[in-house]
Amino acid sequence: MKSLSIDIETYGSVDLIKSGVYAYANAPDFKILLFAYAFDDEEVKIIDLAQGEALPTEVMDALTDGDVLKTAYNANFERTCIGKYFNINLPVNQWRCSAVQASELGLPLSLSAVAVALGLEEQKDKRGKSLIDYFSKPCKPTKTNGGRTRNLPTHAPDKWEVFKEYCIQDVEVERAIKKKLAQFPICDSEQKLWTYDQRINDRGVRVDRNFVENAIKFNTEYSDRCYDEAQKITGLENPKSVVQLKAWLEEETGQKIDSLNKEKLKELIADESISLKSKRVIYLRSMMAKTSVTKYEAMERSVCDDGRIRGLLQFYGANRTGRWAGRIVQVQNLPQNHLKDIDYARECVENGDFELFEMLYENVPQTLSELIRTALVPSEGRRFIVADFSAIEARVIAYLAGEQWRLEVFKTHGKIYEASASQMFHVPIESIHKGDPLRQKGKIAELALGYGGSVGAMVSMGALKMGIDEEELQGIVDKWRNSNPAITAFWRTVENAAIKAVEGYPSKIRHDISFYKQSNILFIGLPSGRKIAYVKPKIEVNRFGKKAVTYMGMNQTTKTWSRLETWGGKLVENIVQAFARDCLAESIIRLEDRGFKINFHVHDEVIVDVPKGVSSAEELAAIMCEPIEWAKGLPLNADGYECNFYMKD
Repeated sequence: MKSLSIDIETYGSVDLIKSGVYAYANAPDFKILLFAYAFDDEEVKIIDLAQGEALPTEVMDALTDGDVLKTAYNANFERTCIGKYFNINLPVNQWRCSAVQASELGLPLSLSAVAVALGLEEQKDKRGKSLIDYFSKPCKPTKTNGGRTRNLPTHAPDKWEVFKEYCIQDVEVERAIKKKLAQFPICDSEQKLWTYDQRINDRGVRVDRNFVENAIKFNTEYSDRCYDEAQKITGLENPKSVVQLKAWLEEETGQKIDSLNKEKLKELIADESISLKSKRVIYLRSMMAKTSVTKYEAMERSVCDDGRIRGLLQFYGANRTGRWAGRIVQVQNLPQNHLKDIDYARECVENGDFELFEMLYENVPQTLSELIRTALVPSEGRRFIVADFSAIEARVIAYLAGEQWRLEVFKTHGKIYEASASQMFHVPIESIHKGDPLRQKGKIAELALGYGGSVGAMVSMGALKMGIDEEELQGIVDKWRNSNPAITAFWRTVENAAIKAVEGYPSKIRHDISFYKQSNILFIGLPSGRKIAYVKPKIEVNRFGKKAVTYMGMNQTTKTWSRLETWGGKLVENIVQAFARDCLAESIIRLEDRGFKINFHVHDEVIVDVPKGVSSAEELAAIMCEPIEWAKGLPLNADGYECNFYMKD
């Protein structure tokens, strides 16, 4: 099939990074400046739209020709911008994204970083950022530039020529990436899933704009009142200033205060030696420091003219596991709602009644935080049905490892915390109830230990805050591992299989999970047909004097392409999370194929927008629990609920 490689440079006053491509292209002043393209392996050409050139007829025709495959790096950007600018429908199934192909191999997300990681002869032009800042964004009016707010090609002709070279080079780099990765094509099921993902992102979700606007106003009003009160008590010029406030508190309390972070503020408020006046100021500081409205502000920035936010999810954004990453509003990381009267609290904000809201809810920022989800609403005359998998990772690891007692739990009552405590402490499960200390221990063990974690993992999961003594932790680790011999054996099996594959000995383990090395990449083949990739693997000796697999990947701390170490528990975590993601992918495809319109999804949960009186939460959950061809015997369970605004049931 003929292909058309594309890269564009654009102009718009909306912040692309903060608002996303849909709101960016929706802005009245949005324009495509340069359009670089190449058919197949032909020479790259560039059209200077900013200076009056027009796209050739063959390119315009190709954009809507189903027999021409359009490709780009982060194709969602090109497809969205081109469709908006030329007012044409661009079916997503005619597009391919080379960024997805790179992500499938565990490569970085950016074009420049992928080119470096692959050691390509073609590299991204490093001059690009300064040129984009100059031509693609508004400029500050000054006396020197004659008070203009935008730089045009005529203002810097030499720079403009370099900008054109930069755009051409991006097409060259994207084509070089495609050629390099051609031996690792995206499988048909993943290509189909990406198409569905793009449709879901295009569809977006409706935002209650009035509610969002009032929530921001409420927070501003409350923050201003806190500021005024803090200033009145302290006499400080700026009570928000960390330097000024620390100095005041040190003088008032007689203590050396190194930080004003959340933990330190809690510690100071609990200190009985500190005066009520100081505690009030500390409380006011904690209220002013809350970032409860940042997501509301993100919604306000990114909403399109029709009241919908789009582009909330990035396909393969979580890299090798294939899980989605949240973008713009970060729906994967929304605060939970615990308000018992959530409908009334929301109504107060909807009506703009701040005085009543403050009277009813002392902690205004916290209450606004808990209401963030409710700003996402179904279309007019419809309602949300929300359904999610229950304990999906715990079910998957039991299934893959063959931990029979756990599988029985999931096939019957599903109370894994109680059952885990029963196994660990040899007490009848009937004797363990919610709030029981043994259940707490079972819960923290389940959350922390499934992927080889030990005492440190339990502490990170909050074991000490739950009231478990530090001296007990190692004993809990030992009991959990002794109770789950198949899972602990699975860690070792996976680690050994990975080491042998890197050494040149491919193998398969339970459920046809395969380990092999190809073109200096370690692959773990999943039952779904998808693969997890580890680039340039090596066997090295770790700090324990044992063989370990290392590979090249993105260091999540330094954000650099570095050599990383992995081990049995971590590999099992990748496999389980990838497997669970593929279960969600099956549900997304099933639901869309049956006419459900998914607005977005969060972890193992899908949110669909349906007419009132049509379908039910039970139907949605039942579809999600239908047997999966490549996961026979996996005991799935899902629950659902209906709502008039997004919330946690």
